[in-house]
Amino acid sequence: MGTLKKTSLILALAALAALPLVWSNPYYIHLMVIIGIYSILLLGLDIVVGYVGEVSLGHAALFGIGSYTAGVLNFQLGMPFLLAVPASIVITAVFGAILALPALRVTGPYLAMVTLAFGTIIQILINEMDFLTNGPLGISLRKPIFFGHQVTGTDYYYIVLVALLLTIVVVHRVVKSYLGRAFEALRDSPVASDCMGVSVYAYKVYAFIFSAALAGLAGSLFTYSEEYISPNTYNFELTILFLLALIMGGRKTRSGPILGAIIIVMLPNVLSDIDLFRKIALGIAVLGVLYSFYAVFAKKRTPRQVAIPLLFTVGLAVFGYWIHNITDYRLTIFGAMILFVIYYLPDGIMGFLRGIVQKYRPQWIHRHEIITAQGDSQHVWSVPDRAVTANGNLLEARDVVMQFGGLKALNKVQLDIAKGTVHGLIGPNGSGKSTLMNVLTGIYKPTEGEIEFNGKIISGSAPSSIAGEGIARTFQNVQLFGEMTAIENVLVGLHHTYRSNTLDVIFHTRRCLKEKREARIRAASLLQFVGLADLANEEARNLPYGKQRLLEIARALGLNPSLLLLDEPAAGLTAPDIKELVGMIQKIRDHGITVILIEHHMDVVMSISDTVSVLDFGQKIAEGKPAEVQSDTKVIEAYLGGNADAA
Repeated sequence: MGTLKKTSLILALAALAALPLVWSNPYYIHLMVIIGIYSILLLGLDIVVGYVGEVSLGHAALFGIGSYTAGVLNFQLGMPFLLAVPASIVITAVFGAILALPALRVTGPYLAMVTLAFGTIIQILINEMDFLTNGPLGISLRKPIFFGHQVTGTDYYYIVLVALLLTIVVVHRVVKSYLGRAFEALRDSPVASDCMGVSVYAYKVYAFIFSAALAGLAGSLFTYSEEYISPNTYNFELTILFLLALIMGGRKTRSGPILGAIIIVMLPNVLSDIDLFRKIALGIAVLGVLYSFYAVFAKKRTPRQVAIPLLFTVGLAVFGYWIHNITDYRLTIFGAMILFVIYYLPDGIMGFLRGIVQKYRPQWIHRHEIITAQGDSQHVWSVPDRAVTANGNLLEARDVVMQFGGLKALNKVQLDIAKGTVHGLIGPNGSGKSTLMNVLTGIYKPTEGEIEFNGKIISGSAPSSIAGEGIARTFQNVQLFGEMTAIENVLVGLHHTYRSNTLDVIFHTRRCLKEKREARIRAASLLQFVGLADLANEEARNLPYGKQRLLEIARALGLNPSLLLLDEPAAGLTAPDIKELVGMIQKIRDHGITVILIEHHMDVVMSISDTVSVLDFGQKIAEGKPAEVQSDTKVIEAYLGGNADAA
């Protein structure tokens, strides 16, 4: 398989190198240069949109900053190409960090509006700062000169091609590393990410900086390609075009942004030539008919599912031969194609094709690395020796109050967790159990009181900091990273084990490769421990609910915690699975991990807990050995209601 990939790569590179020889027309070469430049920007935009899941409408502005940085440095200071381009990358990355600041406070449409405002401000500044940018007149410059040779359009094609290939390598290594998993985790569940030690603050900023740096590279290359830049180039329409290119090509792939760049560069040309449009529309229609027949006869799709896509593709071809002048219909056709891709191909064209390929990929290709890793594993954990509080407990919550408006979800709760025990936490629905979990893990900052863990006050600390101290948790409502595989979810839990930096990741240093290998071995062992080894490469969202619960436990154990908080882990499990879960919790305790267990299955709590605390209306009403708690009248009243004697 490795030989096939290398051969394909060599053939692809040879084809790209030969393109100027096949299409020697300067106009076509220029189009290929623009495709390469846009591809670089879209690969960076995919980090923010595809991996982190934030919609940025400011990338045209970042593209403009990179362009004008190179233009100003060359026009005003005479700085050469080899210095102007790196300077553009650095300066644009700084602006990316500035753009990231609102991303830490707002999300969704609010972030889109903030980034849109950023883009508008940048365009105005470029237009008004004529002392620096030459204002509306723009900046003119020439392509670089190397060793006395004036770079031609063909020469510049190869410069952009090298820049694109290096960008693909860098982006691929980053997104396939622990950094890429951190980005994906932020998209699926910021809360779970923080509780796994992945700082939402740090990695959102990092994603924007990385994406902006590539926008700066693309912008600087664009300046030398066009040899003239003006403020009107970097407008709102360009940002929308970039987003549409990414959506149509497909996110979370390296080929998707390139295909998207080809579409947005070539489509206007296709829609200006009626004969070319007819040929392409006819080809698409033929492919649509063939795929529809295959999908129906192979029972991959129902006739109803393929009807509208088939009618659209055939209708587009008929429409092409019906009209005589395509100019008046360009925007209509462009819009219809975009809507079609968004609705029927939500993962883009490359995502659609990737899904087909994965269905027919041999299973041994998926499982080879996992099987090897399981065979090499000897130990699941190595729990660090933690200190205790002054009273000999691993954790103490002292008079904790959590107030939401006028409601006290927790009221002066005192909780002492002895090291090496299973501490049950029970109570009726709405009693404050999950709220207490959220306070202990930093999701909520307590209104009053303090929490001491490992001899250190942690109340008020960020969830990622608390996770780093050795507290892991699962959630009442499962918080997995749905588009990531089971083993990738566990690898997020192992995020704290990585010490390699970005340069290690980019250059694949020995330290980086060693950490990657060790992490996969340990992740495979954790999956084997919870009985999910056979599902290691299955996406988390496709797992049955009970298996998702087990995966959450495996991911939490990846933190190598001293204290594990389990929030209703038996929910959704069958009776045999619950029995296996009890044995699993006992094994976890035997490894030296202290457990706080919230569970509505009383037989589970009472059979395994060393101590049980009972909450009701945010207050602790009982605590002691399981047998003592079961016979406590206050507990009986809380669960059954009314008077215990009457019951």
